[in-house]
Amino acid sequence: MTMDQKTEQYAAALGCMIRAQTVSVRGAEDDGRFTAFRALLKELFPALFDTCDYTEFPDGFVLRWQGRDGEKLPVLFMNHHDVVEANGPWKHGAFSAEIAEGKLWGRGTLDDKGGLWAMLQAADELIREGFVPDRELWFVSSSTEETDGRGADAIAQWFESRGTRFEMCFDEGGVILEEPIPGAKGRFAMIGIGEKGCADLKFIARSRGGHASIPEKDSPLVRLGKFMADADRQRIFTVEISPAICEMLRRFSRTMGAAGKLLARPERNKAVLKKLIPALSGKAAALLRTTIAFTMAGGSDGTNVIPTEAWVVGNMRYSHHQGMEASFDAVRKLAEKYNVELEILDPGTPSRLADHHGTAFRLSEKAVQAIFPGVIPVPYLMTGASDARFFDRVCDQCIRFLPFQINDQQLGSIHGEDENVDLTALVPAVSYYRYLMKEV
Repeated sequence: MTMDQKTEQYAAALGCMIRAQTVSVRGAEDDGRFTAFRALLKELFPALFDTCDYTEFPDGFVLRWQGRDGEKLPVLFMNHHDVVEANGPWKHGAFSAEIAEGKLWGRGTLDDKGGLWAMLQAADELIREGFVPDRELWFVSSSTEETDGRGADAIAQWFESRGTRFEMCFDEGGVILEEPIPGAKGRFAMIGIGEKGCADLKFIARSRGGHASIPEKDSPLVRLGKFMADADRQRIFTVEISPAICEMLRRFSRTMGAAGKLLARPERNKAVLKKLIPALSGKAAALLRTTIAFTMAGGSDGTNVIPTEAWVVGNMRYSHHQGMEASFDAVRKLAEKYNVELEILDPGTPSRLADHHGTAFRLSEKAVQAIFPGVIPVPYLMTGASDARFFDRVCDQCIRFLPFQINDQQLGSIHGEDENVDLTALVPAVSYYRYLMKEV
């Protein structure tokens, strides 16, 4: 089979998955769309499903591929199969899986059916070739990653109840980017070694209410506004450069010429970098501290009524160095300054950091170097959430990486409009997973 034929075959299979509209809705039960999608996977990857033990859960499924050595700890591969809604005007239908401009278009091409397809395709091919893994391999896919994560949580609890532990876990996460920070010339594989905790917090301001014609000073909405403006400066959260971020900066520095001298010795230059990096962008700042973004709000039902209660919801991503409790305490103290109450809606699930010197990161690094010549592997901290956070209870080394090289438009299309993946990215993505499965 030629490369063009393989790409065409791959695009057809991924296209079938994209056309299935597996949009997840928080709190909703499966109306049949996810059950139908799992049936589709059995048709697309028959060798895999015929060979592996299959267990279905209300919000996901598990596959177990028996290995040669039952004494070695198993390895886990993960990618979810739900997607977010696809509103707005798209150049090509959001669920059309149309091929145009050398790309496959549609919701989920990058987040995360592309990763799921590549993972299952790799395993299916290896089974057809007669390959048997050295150790037991497990595959997990949930249908609630984009909402509350209950599917992955339940599966992780199931593994824990069975006493199953994994040596390594590979989930979706960072991608291959060109110049991920200004001045870092080249292509970099952003390999996530952990993720910030994600919490939903509600802030409530109360008053006696009244008529808008005779407003009292510091009404609930005014106090909330002052609080949000103060919190938006993010001064209440400590800035720290972790060992993993130090290693990331060192690897960036090698491609930056004279400008990279400051990053080449991050431990020595921490004081300067703590001020410099947050000034580069919000994305850069989020790597070094807890953040909070205000996403929802409510007040009175009348335009001429001062509310007796007004509220806003903030989505917090807490850092590993400040942690959940200290981050909550910091924002609680600020809220009290403005006579605003804090209610914790969802504290989130903290995740540990995998060792960037550990076997899982090193294996992912070797796979990148073997499959993507010239790409520099870099450890980094995910600011978004993934299903992998639930599997810390059964694995010490959870890696988060999606083996696709993407551009700025494609990066912005994740959870946005016109999500797409280059056709040329399909074969290397499968090769990456094949490498991991053969080498573990």
